Parts: sequence; structure tokens; C-alpha cells
Amino acid sequence: MSAIIRFGIIGGGWRAAFYLRIAAALPQFFEVTRMLVRDSEKGRAITEQWGVRTVQSMADFLHEPDYAFAVVSVSRTACPDYLAALADADVPVLSETPPAEDLTSLTALWERVGPRARIQVAEQYLFQPMHAARLAVVRSGRLGAVSHVQVSAAHAYHGMSLIRHLLGVGFEEAAIRGERFVGPLTKGPDRSGPPQAEGIADSVQELATLRFDDGRSAVFDFAKEQYFSWIRGNRVLVRGERGEIVNNDVRWLPDYRTPVELGMKRVDTGHDGNLEGYYHAGVTLGAEWLYRNPFAPGRLSDDEIAIAACLVRMGEYAADGTSFYSLAEAAQDHYLSLMMTKAIDSGEAVRTTVQPWGQR
Repeated sequence: MSAIIRFGIIGGGWRAAFYLRIAAALPQFFEVTRMLVRDSEKGRAITEQWGVRTVQSMADFLHEPDYAFAVVSVSRTACPDYLAALADADVPVLSETPPAEDLTSLTALWERVGPRARIQVAEQYLFQPMHAARLAVVRSGRLGAVSHVQVSAAHAYHGMSLIRHLLGVGFEEAAIRGERFVGPLTKGPDRSGPPQAEGIADSVQELATLRFDDGRSAVFDFAKEQYFSWIRGNRVLVRGERGEIVNNDVRWLPDYRTPVELGMKRVDTGHDGNLEGYYHAGVTLGAEWLYRNPFAPGRLSDDEIAIAACLVRMGEYAADGTSFYSLAEAAQDHYLSLMMTKAIDSGEAVRTTVQPWGQR
């Protein structure tokens, strides 16, 4: 990067704090120049903690902008109005997910701003190191044509994003079936931190199958506790005609009689006698680097690394229009997740259709 990426933020909630932490950890990359926070008391607290100027009105946020783009991190019900207002002001926008609440709102937003608006969406899971490494294997051609994936790593639209990109699916139609299971689970950490006492609660697991018209298929499987639980892990399976990925293991055939099996290895510095400092360096497969962390030696979590990657790409998009995750893609992922929920709730097969954002 040749210059610091300067951006503004609309919103002052839990997710907006991710952007503040990233900018504070990587001042050589990013700067938050102002924030729109309606609650003046919360705004003052943000300024005291982070040193970022806060304003309480859209007019003040838009006045003499000192940022390349705006990050919109508000509720999904409020998001469409902010996106439309920024589009009308010709301000490039990075929207948090999802960009609208339901199918009606998604369609109305698309009709309101459509492809003309300079909007990208911060769908970060593709840029988390291990997922980025798996996508690198898929795109290398080692597995051949990928026909089936199983993703148990993220909820709703995030899971759909991983499914679509691992399969190479765009806006194709699909048949979806789903079920919901409930079982007991010992309470673990949540957004507030570690558990304060022993307890048991219901864990709700959602499972769905997707069959796309060209024969590709997927299984979505997730319980929300997987985000924080110490005893619930994630799983990813990718199957192609010449190989497969099972979590971090890769098997493939470079020719019909030569099987190869290697493990993807996460490389983090600062362990044992290593004195480089503690940070994520990347992911290797044998002697090959599938992924290198562009923000090393910054001490960021995988999710923060992924969000930082979205910010870099958004800076490029604001400068030259290179899209990395369009409003159309985000709308499609949320649409698929909404249809999945409908299938789970109804117990019946649901068929998707091409929506306005998928039409060419």
C-alpha cells in the first residue's frame, strides 16, 4: 500500500468497534477520520477511548469529507436508508452484513440504488486465513471441478458465501431442504466473555441441503455456539473430481496413479523459542505458502485480519472501481439464507429463483 486508507464509520455498536481496533492496531494502514453516532454520550465515550471525532447528523458526516469511503455498521433495518443516502451523495460505501433485513427490503434496496451505487459489502469469511487457504487450493485446480461442499463454520449468509465460493456458484437456482435440531449444551463464552457459572442451555442446530440445477450440491450445518464455544468446533469438506479437502487435510491425484496427501499448516510466530513476536504469518501446504498475512506483524484475530482485508479492497474499489464483494453478491447470500430458513421452518422443499440482482 502506498498511502493510508482513511474512512468514516456510521454506527457505534459492537461491530463498529472491530474497525476501530483494526485502525488502532495498524495505523500504517488505516485511519478512522470521523464517526456518525446518534447517541452523543456514546460518541463522547468513543472519542475519549479512540481519539476519533464523532458527529450526530448525516449532514455533519457528509460535510467536507476527509475519508475515501464510509463503513455502515448499523442494524439491518436501518442499513438501507443509510446506503441510499450515501449513494445519493456519491460516497463509496462498505456495508456490514446483511445490507437489508428480508427479501422485501433487499428487493426495495436494489430497486432504489441497483448497480449504480458504489456499494461493497464486508463479507469477511472468504478472507479469514484458513478459508482463504482452502479457496486457494480450490482455485489452484488440484481438486478438479468441485461438485460438493459441506460447511459448518458460519451462520446464515456467511455460510452461504463460503458455499457459493467454494462451489464456484453465482446466482443459479437451487432446491433447498432443511431441518432444525435442539440439544443440551454446557454454557460457554459469549460476546460478554467467559461463563460466570455452570449451566446447561438448548443448542439449536440448523441443517440444510442445497441442490443447484447444474448438479452441484452443498450441506449447510451450523449451531450459533460454534462462534464462541470451547467444545464445538467447525468443519469444512470440499469434494472435487480429482481430490478433496477435509478440514485442513488435502488429498488429490496429480495423475491417475499418484495420490498425494498433505496438511495445511497454520504458521503463527512467537511460540517456544521464536522471538519474532506473536502474530499470524500464514498457511502452508508442504513447501507452498497458500496464504500470507499481509498485516503481519499486527496482532489481529483471524476475523480482524479478514475485515482488514475488506478495508484494503474497499480502498482499491473507491479508487478504481475494482469490485470484491458487490451488493448483488451480498443480496444473493442473504436471499439463500432466508430461503433456507423458510425450508427449515416449513419442513418442505423450497426452490429459489433468479432475483433482480442476479439478472444479466
